[in-house]
Amino acid sequence: MKLAFDCDDGSSAKAALGLIVLKADETIERELAPLFRDDGVTLFHARIESAPEVTPETLLQMKERLAETSALFPAERPMDVIAYACTSGATVIGSREVERQIQKAFPSAKVTNPAEAIIAACHHLGVRRIGLVSPYVAEVSDALCALLAENGIETPMVGSFEQAEEAVVARIALHSVEEAVCQIGASDEVEAVFASCTNLRTLSVIPACEARIGKPVLSSNLALAWHMRRLAGLSTREACPGKLFAS
Repeated sequence: MKLAFDCDDGSSAKAALGLIVLKADETIERELAPLFRDDGVTLFHARIESAPEVTPETLLQMKERLAETSALFPAERPMDVIAYACTSGATVIGSREVERQIQKAFPSAKVTNPAEAIIAACHHLGVRRIGLVSPYVAEVSDALCALLAENGIETPMVGSFEQAEEAVVARIALHSVEEAVCQIGASDEVEAVFASCTNLRTLSVIPACEARIGKPVLSSNLALAWHMRRLAGLSTREACPGKLFAS
């Protein structure tokens, strides 16, 4: 029996979003999934080859893989937004180069990454002095601080777990993240705290951290989701707990 059917605009009728996830990332897909449950919105994932250790050299290697990875997203309709989910990788490669590589596959897509997203979030909140919680070695953290400074954001307080292995970063306990954020955020020198790295679990402790220090707490995953929704024309109000989504 041949069955009759009708067609509609599909699951991404309102927005089709692409997320380029590092092979070594064990965290971001789970953290972002609840933030894109709107009807008519689909978050597609594609994995990009990445090294198990994070250094400027290994991060730069991903530049040449961005275009071919982007081409793995469904092409039946244009992608509205594509995000490269690596804070340190985008810092080393550069946001404009990330955009150029991704738009080889989807020329009309808006492109973002966590480094660009955190800058946009800080400007949106009017924050100019943040405390940085980084999981990485100084060479990688220093590059991010320099990028923030170029965009008018000072980092007077920086703390790091000083890890180079992604597998270790993905397993840093939530209570350790919360204590680190609150320790850095307690300083009168900072107006907010940024927990960097998409592989660092952060989302579930952000409300508790904000309650303890009385300041906005941002993370790579939080800022990236917020920026992706804004670029796609989706509401950000109350889509996620925290001061950024409430502003």
